[in-house]
Amino acid sequence: MGAAGTVMARHGRGFLRGFSGLLAGGLVLLALVLVATQFLAAGTDGPGTSMLVWHGVAAVVAVGAQVHADRTPGPRGTVAALVVVGIAAAVLAFLWLA
Repeated sequence: MGAAGTVMARHGRGFLRGFSGLLAGGLVLLALVLVATQFLAAGTDGPGTSMLVWHGVAAVVAVGAQVHADRTPGPRGTVAALVVVGIAAAVLAFLWLA
């Protein structure tokens, strides 16, 4: 593989890891916003405890997987980045669209 192929391979891996990092950060931000909303909704219905717990668990696992993806080259890092994408998709499907 020539220099152009190497640049393309790095670019493809970098996009996935960058995208999964964006999703992991978004999950953390979403969890924090939900916690703030729960406290601001004192006396009324807020998001609820289960919603807060699931978002918190998803954010922690996604950040852990993203750290692994960033520090591990090759297929294992790619799988870790795909795990982050899967977690974000699961949160969207099961907690927001259900």
